[in-house]
Amino acid sequence: MLIPLVMTIIGPDRTGLVESVARVVAEHGGNWLESRMSRLGGEFAGILRIELPAGKQQPLLEALQKLQGAGLTVVVRPDDAKTPVTPGRPARLEIVGHDRPGIVREIAAALARAGVNVEEFSSEIVSAPMSGEALFKAIARLQLPERCDPAALKTGLEKIAADLLVDVSFMELERKG
Repeated sequence: MLIPLVMTIIGPDRTGLVESVARVVAEHGGNWLESRMSRLGGEFAGILRIELPAGKQQPLLEALQKLQGAGLTVVVRPDDAKTPVTPGRPARLEIVGHDRPGIVREIAAALARAGVNVEEFSSEIVSAPMSGEALFKAIARLQLPERCDPAALKTGLEKIAADLLVDVSFMELERKG
């Protein structure tokens, strides 16, 4: 029997960090299923999902504790497959504009009010091509609840975008399967 686990890791960025976690998982018979990892500032952070043979969880946890001596913080949680996936429709949101405080807060609040689940979100600050000013860019993968009116959501996001002086691109995606 395989036990699914979700792990988060964070620590000072260094060469070999991912390998050290992958080695511990493999040494305990685990299978690395999926992950999202990135360096932000001087820190490296990630989330990963693994499967592990029953009875290997405690030895894995003890081995991961040893990595904390190298400054790596690891949190392991059961991957509760019983948690129902919220039905809905996939969508994509892109935001681009001059950087200023509050962009993420305002957009996230509008999504939350509409019951939209943010499944993936990435953002960065880049230099604008001509002026060199700080430009905020974000991409989000969303799950719209069945009761959500995409046209009304798009209109609401465009109003917020106008207030924030950013451009917003929102589109529903085709359902998989």
